[in-house]
Amino acid sequence: MAKRAAPSLPVSPATKRLSEYMAAARHRKLPAGVAEITKHHILDTLAAIVSGSRLTPGERAISFVRRQGGVKEATVIGAKFQTSAINAALANGIMAHADETDDSHYFSNIHAGSMIVPSALAIAERQGSSGTEFMRAVALGYDVGARTNLVLTYEALRSHLYNSHSFGGTFGAAAAAGVQLGFNARQMRHLLSYAAQQVGGIRSWVRDPEHVEKAFAVGGMAARNGTTAALMIEDGFTGVDDVFSGEPNYFDIYVDNPKRRALTDKLGKLYEVTRTNIKKWSVGSPIQAALDATDALIREHGFTADDIETITATLPKFSARTVDNRAVPNISVQHLIALLVVDGTVTFLSSHDFARMNDAKVKAVHKKITLKGDLVLEKARPPRQAIIEIKPKVGKKVRRHVRAVRGTAANPMNRAEVEAKATDLLTPILGKARTKKLIATIWTLEKVKTVRSLRKLLTT
Repeated sequence: MAKRAAPSLPVSPATKRLSEYMAAARHRKLPAGVAEITKHHILDTLAAIVSGSRLTPGERAISFVRRQGGVKEATVIGAKFQTSAINAALANGIMAHADETDDSHYFSNIHAGSMIVPSALAIAERQGSSGTEFMRAVALGYDVGARTNLVLTYEALRSHLYNSHSFGGTFGAAAAAGVQLGFNARQMRHLLSYAAQQVGGIRSWVRDPEHVEKAFAVGGMAARNGTTAALMIEDGFTGVDDVFSGEPNYFDIYVDNPKRRALTDKLGKLYEVTRTNIKKWSVGSPIQAALDATDALIREHGFTADDIETITATLPKFSARTVDNRAVPNISVQHLIALLVVDGTVTFLSSHDFARMNDAKVKAVHKKITLKGDLVLEKARPPRQAIIEIKPKVGKKVRRHVRAVRGTAANPMNRAEVEAKATDLLTPILGKARTKKLIATIWTLEKVKTVRSLRKLLTT
């Protein structure tokens, strides 16, 4: 019996515009500046995945997907085997957020790279996408992932303790996968519906002391779910033509007053990847400004640990509570400030070294630090500002207020700084030669005929 096509139901103008934009993205040239920033985020995320492959969440991810087997479609980064695109996206997503190294889109509250790049990469390998197609997919993922959360709003998601990362991240990962599979606008709408069915999670992962559940909930889950949605649509699954409107619909289910204009406002003119932050320091986001300010003061005044009588760190109230004397080194603001004062810098290795938390010199500076939470800074824009005051044993107290954190959209790092950070993360695992080759390849992605050529640079 012949199959009858399902009737087309009304589609809202916003969903129609978004789905058409998504379908056309494969052939849409990125503006030069957007392409450059997209490369920054691809390199930054790959570096986070490689470094994360040697941390506990990464080790668990590699072990888990190795046991699942599966057709060899995509690389498990930092390992020596391939697996299905879905499993690779899961593992690489977990590794990307194995710590607090990856990027973040503050206004939508997602760690965009850790969800979108693994999904885009898995499908790029499976399909043999070019470097240009891969870049365009990543940029689209940032747009769709951020915008779907901007409709729900940061405040509503946070107030309900939803896992905002999985919400927007699932849509972003799905978009990055679907565009490389050549979906038309209707398939894109079905893709959005399957993504909507898979969002979820609650912020209970903040209580996970080993960062394993957080790595899954923030990175791996969304990457896996978005990739799954895309491959289901590729295999002929059909669904709701417009999950964003009608009764019931995705946005109204989760919040009372969705900001629907955010879904398509300035779409194609404002690329969300350009509003995404890259961390200068491989530590939690709320700590970035505090380290920027401390670093500036000790460099300007030449302070050593012995010169300092007290340090007062003032952070937004919520941020201060999040990073106050945590047991994990890379999310404890007092420990990291002390580490910076003692070492003169904070590297990936030093910020993840639990033994340094018992270092006598570091502990001595730690005792001199007072942390304050401030409601005024909580509302300040740009967000996540910090004030550091150092009272030396001799001389006057000095103060530095960092408003625009280095690496944020308001104060972005340049290519050399992004490369320096990536080199710090990659070299201990890949070695100098392969690190240099990988970085050079990312800077020239337009010339890469197939992303599969990255495999030999990413496996160990």
